[in-house]
Amino acid sequence: MAETPAVTRLHVGGASPYDVVVGHGVLGQVPAMLGTAPARVAVCYPEPLVHLADRVIATLVDVEVLRIVLPDGEIAKTGQVAIDAWEQLGAAGFTRSDAVVTVGGGATTDMGGFIAATWLRGVPVVHVPTTLLAMVDAAVGGKTGMNTGAGKNLVGSFHEPSGVVCDLDVLNSLAEPELIAGLGEVVKCGFIADPEILTLIERCPANALEPRSAELRELVERAIAVKIAVVVDDLKEVGGADGHPGREVLNYGHTMAHAIERATSYRVRHGEAVALGMIFVAELARLAGHLDDETAARHRAALEAVKLPTRFADASFEELLATMRVDKKSRGNQLRFVVLDGLAKPVVLAGPAEEHLRAAYDHLAGAS
Repeated sequence: MAETPAVTRLHVGGASPYDVVVGHGVLGQVPAMLGTAPARVAVCYPEPLVHLADRVIATLVDVEVLRIVLPDGEIAKTGQVAIDAWEQLGAAGFTRSDAVVTVGGGATTDMGGFIAATWLRGVPVVHVPTTLLAMVDAAVGGKTGMNTGAGKNLVGSFHEPSGVVCDLDVLNSLAEPELIAGLGEVVKCGFIADPEILTLIERCPANALEPRSAELRELVERAIAVKIAVVVDDLKEVGGADGHPGREVLNYGHTMAHAIERATSYRVRHGEAVALGMIFVAELARLAGHLDDETAARHRAALEAVKLPTRFADASFEELLATMRVDKKSRGNQLRFVVLDGLAKPVVLAGPAEEHLRAAYDHLAGAS
């Protein structure tokens, strides 16, 4: 059996190419990702990750480091937090030749990336994701953003990083609920593009929850590879070829997921919400005649195998529907959902019948 390489490099092509490094003990890769050494680097991180941020900062020799401490979690993604960060960058004299490094989960990656994207209309950023969710989702692909009262990630920009460093060792200290939540995005990649992900999980679900297992590393690398393949072809979500939804496919389950997050004031973790959203959209696709019963049922089985939630009834259908109508993927008053015509065969379902939407929610709520 071949030995797993110490470092895996996944290349992201396109107009602004970069590498995603995956491995154990790879934090030392950060300086190389920054390219020509900047004079100043702003390291954005939440207070609970100060010790990990210290380890990253220790790799940045002969560089002036500005620490920007962000609130922990989704509460970081506000306009006031961005303004405070811009003021710090301005006071420190940051120029376009300087850079930003983010150390944290998806909210830190989203917000730190947005700060980098908007300061002087864009400075380089390197992401060091510290959760499974951030490794396979937020850190790759160049989407940055913040929330408003109307919904999640409604303000943002596309700003590709100069590199991403996924040190799997940081997952050792990740609380199991956070690791489980990250698998929501991994399972999603299995349904939309790489069924081998589902096979790996179904064959040995316990190893999918073991941070040092070869199976989890393979799941991480496969999920990242799915995202790379999609974003290279459709960075700004304008659509793919031959009827493929393009980058929009990565939103599988997300329309309902974002509504659930908002309805629960983000108490439901993003990956958990994505799992719930996939149950909803799989049933919606089945009711609309797109998806067969077996593949629809496989959603619940795969998600429950790794302890993800599959039932939700803590908000009314009317409340969730109102939020979904202002989702980024909507067009005018028409709701749009990525659904499956079959395993790894995504399409867009526009304007589904409201009775199907309601019945799919009843299914999610456990009424059917």
